[in-house]
Amino acid sequence: MKFGGVCTSSGTNILRIVDIVQRHVKEENKVVLVISAMAGVTDELINLINYALSGNINEVEKSVVMIRERHVQACSEAIRDEGLRLETIRDIEGLIQELYFTLKVISYLKEASPRTRDRVLAFGEKMATRIVWRALLSEGVKAEYFTGGQAGIITDDNFGRANPIMSLCKEKLREILEPLLEKGVVPVVTGFIGQTVEGVETTLGRGGSDYSATIIGAALEFDEVWVWKDVGGIMTADPKIVPYAKSIPKISYEEAAELAYFGAKVLHPLALKPLIGKRIPLRVKNFFNPENPGTVVHHEAPNDKIVKAISMIPSVAIVTVSGAELYEAPLIITKVFKALYDVGANAIMVSQSSSQTNISIVVPEEKLQEIVKGLEEVLPKNCDVTWEGDVCVIAVVGSGMRGRPGVAAKVFSAVAEKGVNVRMIAQGASELNISLVVKRENAIKAVRALHDAFIGG
Repeated sequence: MKFGGVCTSSGTNILRIVDIVQRHVKEENKVVLVISAMAGVTDELINLINYALSGNINEVEKSVVMIRERHVQACSEAIRDEGLRLETIRDIEGLIQELYFTLKVISYLKEASPRTRDRVLAFGEKMATRIVWRALLSEGVKAEYFTGGQAGIITDDNFGRANPIMSLCKEKLREILEPLLEKGVVPVVTGFIGQTVEGVETTLGRGGSDYSATIIGAALEFDEVWVWKDVGGIMTADPKIVPYAKSIPKISYEEAAELAYFGAKVLHPLALKPLIGKRIPLRVKNFFNPENPGTVVHHEAPNDKIVKAISMIPSVAIVTVSGAELYEAPLIITKVFKALYDVGANAIMVSQSSSQTNISIVVPEEKLQEIVKGLEEVLPKNCDVTWEGDVCVIAVVGSGMRGRPGVAAKVFSAVAEKGVNVRMIAQGASELNISLVVKRENAIKAVRALHDAFIGG
């Protein structure tokens, strides 16, 4: 069971976690918990790094105090045993001092390497997980605390977005966690955090607690992985955009992965990868309504709907490379993608004209200037590089589209009726997804139009 940031955001919510776990322990289920940082804490830790780099120690001190107070308050509410409560507060004080010292070093050096950033960003999970662990102990649940690395999540040294070494993860996780589970102990593991073979702390990227949970679930071959969120499952659209969006009862691995990749924030894009080969279901549960069945993600899902959901990536840009030189397409395209790789940017969508004289790529907007600069440095002088910002990607996802004629026509008709111009389109060979790019000012209108056309109001 993975509990997200909303679930750990207060002492009251942590007691709700304890209640959920107690019920499953009484039913003699073997449970591993994966815990996220409190909502907003990871963002604040990113801000702290930036404050430290700019030498703004006053802001560092204010923010660190605020983080400390929030965790101490949660301890006071969630841990009823006084001895355990005081012990946890001492742990938090120690972690806060370590965090402050690390930020002072960043401030003095005016430098924060990816390895140092991972060290700072890991503090949120460490503090929240300690509180959940001791809250469980306080209520009589046998439990043991681990960082992800201590539990056995072994990764490469790609700091900031480390990749698990699954063979080592399987070996270590089984060796460390299985004996505890046999004794009825609940391992309480920090999400998001791993470590290299040498024991250096790494992180799995933003939202990586989902990934931590599925790595553990796959390694120990659990019956299911449950991800507890503040929503009723995977929705047909973002409820903030489409207030009448519905929960999807069942969805395939492929469909869920497409939605995660194209901006749906319910799951980490890589989270399903460890489960697919073993066909382990993932269940997205509503933390505030545990009786709600939520959404089950599995290898099979009904094709009763042509389209399951509409997703959106809000902040992207289109970069277009054009010119006669593109007749040497393989060489030019290699240089284009190498330029993206060099700045750590993904190509979200790619479209090439049939004449091979231009190629358009959708990229994250925050990487736009770095990408353009890189392309201008490596491409021949008679290649033109142009770009367009203020656009969004909208993805129409559903396995029911496969082999069904007229879906693309319905997509474009729905947005055209609302006066929305499509800037770029793409469809994968799997026929699982039609993606389109529209101006940001038209994005909400387009998402609602597509939802109404395929799913209903």
